[in-house]
Amino acid sequence: MKKIPMLATALFAVFSTQSLGADRYFGADLSFANEMEDCGAVYRENGAPIDVYKLFWEHGANLIRIRIWNDADWTKYSNLADVKKSIARARALGMKVLLDFHYSDDWADGDRQIIPKAWADIKDETALSQALYQYTYDTLTDLDREGLMPDMVQTGNEINGELLGQADWKGRPIDWERNARLLNAAIKAVRDAGAKSTIKPKVMLHIAQPENVEPWFQAATASGIADFDAIGISYYRKWSKETIAELGATIRRLIGAYPKADVMVVETGYPWTKDWADNTPNQLGGDDSIDPAYPASPAGQAKYLIDLSQTVISNGGVGVVYWAPDWVSTQCTTRWGSGSAWENATFFDFHRKDEVLPAIDFMRLKYSPPSN
Repeated sequence: MKKIPMLATALFAVFSTQSLGADRYFGADLSFANEMEDCGAVYRENGAPIDVYKLFWEHGANLIRIRIWNDADWTKYSNLADVKKSIARARALGMKVLLDFHYSDDWADGDRQIIPKAWADIKDETALSQALYQYTYDTLTDLDREGLMPDMVQTGNEINGELLGQADWKGRPIDWERNARLLNAAIKAVRDAGAKSTIKPKVMLHIAQPENVEPWFQAATASGIADFDAIGISYYRKWSKETIAELGATIRRLIGAYPKADVMVVETGYPWTKDWADNTPNQLGGDDSIDPAYPASPAGQAKYLIDLSQTVISNGGVGVVYWAPDWVSTQCTTRWGSGSAWENATFFDFHRKDEVLPAIDFMRLKYSPPSN
């Protein structure tokens, strides 16, 4: 049996280990792992190198989230070939997979949804919907042919704004007739691809920050978007107005409003230190990233995740996925600089040669179910 960090040992006295059922999802977005390993990253447990997928599986992960871009010519990662490699690594260990379509050639998020260059000149909305449908369908059927059909699919990443937009669309009202047509085309592609597979992927709609979720879904469902299985929420204390307790109340209301949909936090992150391992500014590097109840320390990071997970589960949610715990600092260079913009929010201590941190054990703890 592997050595359990002291903090985790204390926590197990309260939360015993559990075998996660199909209705609970705890895991991580490991979209950076292949790139980090190519850059020389070595993940360690008790000083010994370990495969990062195996590490997460051993610490309770039952779901791995993987992103895919349409045609990101600025990187050789998060394309279809890279996604196949990642899904195969997860499946080899028996973990489920959530595939996150960004529907862009670059990062899509709550502030920007930029149309891929291959579709940029398509003005007819019916033709654009068909292009979106065909890309989604073809990607999933290609994966299925190799036994890699994901268990869940996000039809867009943090789709707060209008899908397949332009750079100058930030802040403009959503054209819900167009948005619904596009999203329904993507959803239909998932259903049609799943109909021919032994795996029928669930459909997730994903919104950044809990305060934005209820108004978005009210507008979406009023516009005819109804065929979804899961509501995914990004929750980062730096960018959200809601406390963890308020997030829990939001989840409870969502479950009441959409009883057929699972609700989960599909992205979160928290710093274990304010230190840097390189010269690239960290996204969660300032005091605005810190909740006073959770200091920027290994223990603080672990407590944040345990409290967050308990809040999600006790309010009827089905799980928590941590974003980029694998994005450690290496000698590789990104557009933002050398190294990582996230190393202080990973699960690996760069002061100790990327030794795993105790927060990883949030995935294998037993959380109290809703009281009613």
